[in-house]
Amino acid sequence: MGRIQVQMIDSTVSFDWWRKLLQHFVSIGNELEIRCWKEETEEIQKASLYGIPMEDKSEVSVCGVVTVELLSELLEEEPADKSIYNKMTKYFTINIKNELCDFCSEHYGTEVYIDRVHEDDVSFVSKLFAQCADCFSIYIEE
Repeated sequence: MGRIQVQMIDSTVSFDWWRKLLQHFVSIGNELEIRCWKEETEEIQKASLYGIPMEDKSEVSVCGVVTVELLSELLEEEPADKSIYNKMTKYFTINIKNELCDFCSEHYGTEVYIDRVHEDDVSFVSKLFAQCADCFSIYIEE
């Protein structure tokens, strides 16, 4: 089992790559944690539809499970606020765990870490980024 790390270095990239990673690694019923900064009240309110919010210093953590509605939101809704980042998602951090891997989307989806990956996952990611590798910093540990 290995680890995949992806960091977006070209801020003009669309969020298609992020969406394809979600489709491959995330399923309905997976364990979920969404982390937002306390001042992100709209995001916290939306995330709270999918779990129970708990304050943690300067962040709010919402824990639950991936639902059909959340997965649809993540796959279909491109963030409107791109003033600071070219955000892939409106949520600062999304942690998802399932029996196959641990999926972590950080800094509004501009960084993704996937632990406990298998050979077919590495192949999928390699093919996904083959045409646009210069837009990302990619590290794969098998």
